[in-house]
Amino acid sequence: MLALIAGTGDLPPALLARLAARPIVCALQGFAPQITPDITFRIEQLGSFLADLSARGVTRICMAGAVKRPVIDPAQIDAATLPLVAGLQTAMAKGDDGTLRGVIAIFENAGFAVVAAHDLAPDLLPATGISTKKTTSLEQVADAEAGEMCIHTLGLSDIGQACIVRGGLAVLREDSEGTDAMLRKLASTYQSPKKPDSFSFDPFLLPFEVVVAAANGVTDWLAGEPVPQSKPEGGILFKAPKPDQDRRADLPVIGPRTAMLAAEARLDGIVIEAGGVMVLNLDGVLEILDAQKMFLWVRPKGGA
Repeated sequence: MLALIAGTGDLPPALLARLAARPIVCALQGFAPQITPDITFRIEQLGSFLADLSARGVTRICMAGAVKRPVIDPAQIDAATLPLVAGLQTAMAKGDDGTLRGVIAIFENAGFAVVAAHDLAPDLLPATGISTKKTTSLEQVADAEAGEMCIHTLGLSDIGQACIVRGGLAVLREDSEGTDAMLRKLASTYQSPKKPDSFSFDPFLLPFEVVVAAANGVTDWLAGEPVPQSKPEGGILFKAPKPDQDRRADLPVIGPRTAMLAAEARLDGIVIEAGGVMVLNLDGVLEILDAQKMFLWVRPKGGA
């Protein structure tokens, strides 16, 4: 039997709709999913939660959706979880990736197999190539190379999985607020929409200062060294997993909302790493991008 530990966002309901049999849906307290959970648990009762799953006949666990590192309340720790606390604290001190690896190890040590969402629903990973009407230019191919370098550097610091690249320069990076917030931030710098009939904008949003870096100087950018911006709009959203991340959890996701926000941000297209980014409602994404004369490039790592 499968247990789905569902976080926030659109992935859990999309995954649930693809499964032939309903799993036991579980949710960590404080991170209510869009689907109704059968079990809600606290991290301080993780040991009891796993014992409950085992008693219900669960043999596999899938984690899908966004969950931030919770704060542990020592007063809430029960006897079954006490032996796990040291491992949890060590993992959580290593950042998001370290926390996920630590939790996965706890699940496996308890006898559960941890499976990835895209293993349960392979269609969430689109085929390599360009399926939109619009294709890429040589400049956008170069932007993708810069984007891959940027994500590699960000990932080494466990910061984010997406960035915006324009004219070979990384102009924005994803932070803890996520990709949508990054795109909205860029869109807020424009006083009118790229295509007036398509999307609405708030004209009262104030511009923000953008720190940029040359494609061969992403490290300097992260250190705060400014480089002049090349042009006022265009560019790509580049999204890929962090280097060496365990792909059974926290694999990046895009969907129709991402496509709409990328259009509002006046980007030329979206580039995602093949086999490393899930796409929700691919047909809807392609329809939006085609209408906006934008592209989606599912790019092999390294551009090969």
